[in-house]
Amino acid sequence: LIVEGFGFSAGFFFVVLAEAALFTEANVVMPATLLRGGSPAVRVLRFWGLAIVGNVAGAVLFGWAVTATEAFGGSFDALLAETVEAKMRFQATGGISGWSQAVVSGVLANWLVGMAAFFATMGRTIVGKYIPVLLAVTTFVAAGFQHAPANLGYFSLSILGGGEPSAIAALGWNLAPAGLGNVIGGTALVALPFWYLYGRDA
Repeated sequence: LIVEGFGFSAGFFFVVLAEAALFTEANVVMPATLLRGGSPAVRVLRFWGLAIVGNVAGAVLFGWAVTATEAFGGSFDALLAETVEAKMRFQATGGISGWSQAVVSGVLANWLVGMAAFFATMGRTIVGKYIPVLLAVTTFVAAGFQHAPANLGYFSLSILGGGEPSAIAALGWNLAPAGLGNVIGGTALVALPFWYLYGRDA
């Protein structure tokens, strides 16, 4: 999990440095923009939607490119299958209970990753920006919280490689509830508290 946390934090930090649009960050920045009244709601929602579409397209294209060009072998396939099975554990619980668990896990994931995005703005050096990102993202990974953009990558690799689950099952039992939780977490646990404390007079 520590190695996985390093990998996720590096990928997230690349997004931060490139000033790219990640769904996770949009779940913090877009609500904060609406709360401050800094931009018309239609423009904010359009950007939010484009971030979602772009992240989905990127994950699918990445999954296709990897499965089309690489053959990692049985150990990788087994690890991927184990990871995907863990992501789909809410399906085994089923019903409202399973869906609710996935939503809450998504809330906690975007709280930590949203805070990582916030911490990255505080550092004055590359290392100063990266260390809090590493800590927050590694914590989210180690806890096993559900982060829709990251899970898209796993599911794309598995589905396009001929594995489980089906795209409908992945959407219904992970991506949709986790994505909803990501929006709630970024809004309620990051954007709203900071707006309340610091942003109303800004």
